[in-house]
Amino acid sequence: MIRSKRLLFLFRLIVGGVFVWAGILKIADPLEFAQNIKNYHFFPHEMIFFIAIVLPWVEVLSGGFLILGIFRRSSALIISVLLAVFIGLVGLALLRGIDTSCGCFGSFSRKADLSLILADAILLFFSLSILKGQALERRTVPAGKASSAA
Repeated sequence: MIRSKRLLFLFRLIVGGVFVWAGILKIADPLEFAQNIKNYHFFPHEMIFFIAIVLPWVEVLSGGFLILGIFRRSSALIISVLLAVFIGLVGLALLRGIDTSCGCFGSFSRKADLSLILADAILLFFSLSILKGQALERRTVPAGKASSAA
C-alpha cells in the first residue's frame, strides 16, 4: 500500500490530468466520440449520444476535482469505476475481434489493444491507490487531536 503523500499527489496529477485532457478532447467533438462508442457494438443506439455528451463532462469534473484535491475520494472512486469499465470494454472488443480506435482522446486516439488495457490498468492502480490513501487518511487521527479528544 502506498502511503507517501508526495507519490499520491503525483498520482492525482497524472490521473486527473489524463481525464481532464481526454474529456476536453471529447467535448470538442461529441459526434466523433459518439461514433467511437458505436464502434464497440455494445451500447444501444439510443444511449450512444447521451453517453457521448455526459461522459466527457464526468471525466473533466472528476479529473479536475482530483487535481485540485476537492472530493478526492469520490473523484478517485468515479475514475476507478470508469477505468474498470474501459478495461472491460476494450477487452470485450478484443475478444469479439472488433478492430477499432479506443476513442479515449478524440482524434488523437489510438487503437484499442492490449497496450491500452495495460495503460488503463496502470491508471487504475494509481486511482485505487489514491482512493485507499484517502481512506487511510480519514481513519488516522493526528497526534495533536488525539489528546484533545479525550
